[in-house]
Amino acid sequence: MDTPPPLPTPAAPPPVPAAPAAAPTVPFADFKKIELRIAKILAVENHPKADKLYVLKVSLGDSERQLVAGLRPYYTPEQLLGKLIVVVANLEPAVLRGVQSQGMLLAAGDGARVLVLQPERDIAPGARVS
Repeated sequence: MDTPPPLPTPAAPPPVPAAPAAAPTVPFADFKKIELRIAKILAVENHPKADKLYVLKVSLGDSERQLVAGLRPYYTPEQLLGKLIVVVANLEPAVLRGVQSQGMLLAAGDGARVLVLQPERDIAPGARVS
């Protein structure tokens, strides 16, 4: 009697990718210090000294601010004008390439694109994000 051919050896399972290094945690008390608010973009200008930056004028309802944001490779001024966005309203001002930024907008990126975070529906500028 002939012996049956041997069964194929199962392939080794693919290696499990290493878990990304955990980001340091932030105490909840520190997180509560961050003031996230809805802002409406009122004006968009090219930054005079940087090809990738816009200078935005935004309304927080009770006040207006100037933000500098690296969105020129991803958005035209027309796409941003009038958009409701999420901003860090109590961030210490910073000077970026000679222009003061009085906050920071929130965006998500995957390397190929950047998307500005915005509320799901209309809400008044100045509304708190919680």
